[in-house]
Amino acid sequence: MELSDALEFVRYRRSGVLATLKRDGRPQLSNISFALGDDGIIRISVTDRRAKTANLRRDPRASLHVSRDDFWAYAVIEGDVELTPTAADPHDATVEQLVAYYRSVAGEHDDWDDYRRAMVADRRLLVLLTPTHGYGMLGT
Repeated sequence: MELSDALEFVRYRRSGVLATLKRDGRPQLSNISFALGDDGIIRISVTDRRAKTANLRRDPRASLHVSRDDFWAYAVIEGDVELTPTAADPHDATVEQLVAYYRSVAGEHDDWDDYRRAMVADRRLLVLLTPTHGYGMLGT
């Protein structure tokens, strides 16, 4: 499968399974929401204290598995990861990126001030996954 085909498959989907590598080399799997940007970067909102975040700080490689609703077609996007800084102020660059991420996944929020405060309180940041390889089975 070409990477472009895998990206087209995941483009309009919003949920998947993120695989990161634990210290012992085994995969850790996490159900996540994501957004594929027009720039080809996959964005995932995470908290600073999660194991997947620690795993990515140690080894910035990840795979994202996305299935079709009937489960019989899927694509896996492998890539290299960068992490934004942890949100520290309701108007910092990370929170601005989290606002853009939220809009791409869920539309407008009822209370952006509350959302911004929550991003700081939750110690949120974004995983920026740059795709390098894709594989899977798209079926018919």
